[in-house]
Amino acid sequence: MSPVNNDPSSGTAGGGMSLTRKELRARERFLATQNHNVVPVPEATPGEAAPSTEVEPELPRPVPAVQPAPVTPPTPVAPPTPVAPPTPLAPPTSAIESGHKSPAQPEAPAEAPDDAEVHAAQVLGEPGGHHEDLHDEEVHTHEANEHDLSDPNLSEHAAVDHGEFHDAHNQHEFAAHDDHYQLDIHEELHDDVHLHDEHHHDLIAPVASPASKAAAKKARRRRRVLALLITLGVFVAAIAIGAQFLKPLLGMDRVTDYPGPGTGSVNITVAQGSGPKAVANELVQKRVIADADAFVQEFLSDGGELSPGDFTFRTEMKNSDAVAVLVNKDAGKVMYFALNAGLRINESLEAISKGSGIPVQELNTLNQAPAQFGVPAKAKNLEGFLAPGEYRFELGTPAKDIIQKLVTTTLDELKAQGVTDPAKQYDTVTIASIVQAEGGQADYGNVAGAIYNRLKPNNIETSGLIQSDATVTYGLGKKSFHLTEEEKADKSNAYNTYANVGLPVGPIGSPGKTAIDAAAKPTQNEYLYWVTINLDTKETKFSKTLAEHNTYVEQYNAWCQANAGRCV
Repeated sequence: MSPVNNDPSSGTAGGGMSLTRKELRARERFLATQNHNVVPVPEATPGEAAPSTEVEPELPRPVPAVQPAPVTPPTPVAPPTPVAPPTPLAPPTSAIESGHKSPAQPEAPAEAPDDAEVHAAQVLGEPGGHHEDLHDEEVHTHEANEHDLSDPNLSEHAAVDHGEFHDAHNQHEFAAHDDHYQLDIHEELHDDVHLHDEHHHDLIAPVASPASKAAAKKARRRRRVLALLITLGVFVAAIAIGAQFLKPLLGMDRVTDYPGPGTGSVNITVAQGSGPKAVANELVQKRVIADADAFVQEFLSDGGELSPGDFTFRTEMKNSDAVAVLVNKDAGKVMYFALNAGLRINESLEAISKGSGIPVQELNTLNQAPAQFGVPAKAKNLEGFLAPGEYRFELGTPAKDIIQKLVTTTLDELKAQGVTDPAKQYDTVTIASIVQAEGGQADYGNVAGAIYNRLKPNNIETSGLIQSDATVTYGLGKKSFHLTEEEKADKSNAYNTYANVGLPVGPIGSPGKTAIDAAAKPTQNEYLYWVTINLDTKETKFSKTLAEHNTYVEQYNAWCQANAGRCV
């Protein structure tokens, strides 16, 4: 028999009997699941009876393998009683290298481990050796027998398996002698013991019941739903906050129309030549409408035409209601009339009477007393001071209030152009009325400049004569583009600018805003003559000499011949 099998420290159950590999593995599992702090039961010595099989002795705890300190011999104790749950195992290499010591014998010095222990450690530490195979076999045995650990006879089976484990080790005691392999087997066995420890703890852990598993699953589901709801809430809040910042940038918060019908009263004056966009901007500024672009689109889709005049709106009106005011859809609810630029006083009074229902005689009486309306003292009537435009007044508005509104509009425009002196105001209106009658709107500035050139004292070309056909026909009380030489020579006509030097005695019609602005601030030029060569387009030609002017007159006559009945 091998000396290793006779070693009393080999961990035999008693009587020097060697342990088989199966017994050694069972004993190793027993150590992993029992309390290692219990004092071991003395092993039987030769000649003594073996302990009773009813109470298994507790195995001794392993001793560190690397230079262990001397330990005092343990005293014999009574058989172990039931113990507390197992504590973590010490590295099993200590047990393999130092062997199991009988408490009945004194402990040998630790400085010189015997050859059997060295050989066992070397065999187990050999790379690619039998230890790996043994470990795998042990794990499989552990899995197969894990339900047997609770058996009351576990101690007996563990002892047998542990014996087999030592027997396997002893069979390879002469395999290798390198110290390097001793360190390897120490680390590998340390990890192996921890692996067994984890497995056995799992085996003795309480098994969860189906009810507890369902409750845990339900709790996890609730947590997932709660996390999802919180994430969704944060996402929605982020979108809402971001939208508040993006709305002004994208124009999403812009109001394009008021619900209407509106409140209060707002007066808007549409000047001659104003376009829908300009009117819409003014309506937005006075909070009549919400959006200029939306209003213009509504106005154009309605197909209405913009006319000059005064209009009464309400604040915060619907676009459609505001358009109805501009296109005179509510004429039956107000006093409405329109005055075109260039109308003479009698034509203006007739238009006012027709729209307001006020008799022409009542209006003419007011016309003959112009001083009460604030016009210059030179004015004999209100000719030239009734501003053209489209007007709406509430039903029952007095005639004087209506006339005052029209006169004030003209005076305000003169003041806006810096003309504040009454005498100068009168002359400016007179020149503006001639400009309105003689030229096209695009040429008002040059026509006004030519008139001022003719009025200069050093003018020897025309000797201060304006020579306007429109003034002569006004004095004659007719409208014509052609005058006879006798009509041009009649000095008795106070409005005859061919025979009388300087301005006529007064305006010859109602000038619009553009004509008043041109007369107040004429275009600086050297022209003395002008002629409109196309009555449809109002194209006007200017010249400095009479010879050049006559060539343009021939163009005018040619146009008249081509358009029979127009030049009368």
